[in-house]
Amino acid sequence: MLMMSVLLTVYLHAGAQTMEAYTLFDSKGKKVSWKKLMKETSNSELVFFGEFHNNPISHWLQFELCKSLHEETKINLGAEMIEADNQDELNDFLQGSIDAEDLDSLARLWPNYDTDYAPLVEFAKENGITFVATNIPRRFAHMVYKNGGFSALDSLSVEEKSWVAPLPIQFDANLPQYQKILEMMQDHATPELVQAQAIKDATMAYFIVMNLREQHTFIHLNGAFHSDFHEGILWYVHLQRPEINAITISTVEQEDISSLNEEHIGRADFIICVDKDMTKTY
Repeated sequence: MLMMSVLLTVYLHAGAQTMEAYTLFDSKGKKVSWKKLMKETSNSELVFFGEFHNNPISHWLQFELCKSLHEETKINLGAEMIEADNQDELNDFLQGSIDAEDLDSLARLWPNYDTDYAPLVEFAKENGITFVATNIPRRFAHMVYKNGGFSALDSLSVEEKSWVAPLPIQFDANLPQYQKILEMMQDHATPELVQAQAIKDATMAYFIVMNLREQHTFIHLNGAFHSDFHEGILWYVHLQRPEINAITISTVEQEDISSLNEEHIGRADFIICVDKDMTKTY
């Protein structure tokens, strides 16, 4: 009888456990509430939401953040995932001139657009929210990587240069995140590889600043590496607007999400720590 009682107690305890998908931390690794994140972001001019492109928690919380902020304040959206030369097609969709099928055929959308980004674009359309295609056309970044660095862009036409941050751009190869790229790529690392990353960051920053509006919060979606440790895009934003009130959010994955690993301390103002066993969108 005693053994059955013990087993029943263990069973009930196990059944009462909750399966947490993520934990939210501040920059120092302290657990914080979603309410705290909402308060901070609603008072900011600019919010960077750093995602893992295939992480469903990132995409779900992006949507929830945009929806909730829209109820409290005016927002604009922008995203790495749509390139600047597709702004006209994106605008046509937002204004109802073309449908989703047309947008898919006319713009270079990411393979996971339908599942991960279309809901937010549709949300912007339904609510009359500006959505900015901030990224440099990928072929131009590839030119920087393969054809000699920033100078490869000198041959672009006037129209093509309108889809890129004004040249020449400032560049600091010694920024820790850029140095990390060289470390990660090891034998494949080149100065041009880091410049290709920088031209993306500079271009996204340029279109973000161009589209900032008073009394609006601009929410930008990007891969976490582009805004982690307040570098990347934000470094370029600060060159233009050093006084800007910006909040960064990052996504990390851990086996144990009860506390934040040391390597992630300071990564962003808010850090979404996701169970590494979470399913992927692709």
